[in-house]
Amino acid sequence: MSAQLDPVIHAPNRLQMCCMLAPVDTIDFATVREALDVSESVLSKHVKTLEDAGYLKVRKAASGGRQRTWLSLSSAGRKALKAHLAALKAMIAGVPEA
Repeated sequence: MSAQLDPVIHAPNRLQMCCMLAPVDTIDFATVREALDVSESVLSKHVKTLEDAGYLKVRKAASGGRQRTWLSLSSAGRKALKAHLAALKAMIAGVPEA
């Protein structure tokens, strides 16, 4: 198998987050937290991991008198997600259907 899984993206919550962000420009932190059904601290750790890898951009902005955090995939994140999904598809290609 030539395609490699990306351990940064492979964790279920991070994979879900990347897949949520792939078709859009940005999503706010609270929406991602609710969709993944995780605490703020758990999501913050996943955000930090993806951000440290250069896969995620984090922007903070005031909205309605409150500070909101916006998340978006970087171009490197989009490329890494595409490669990771290709590796997953290659892995399952030879698995017979049940």
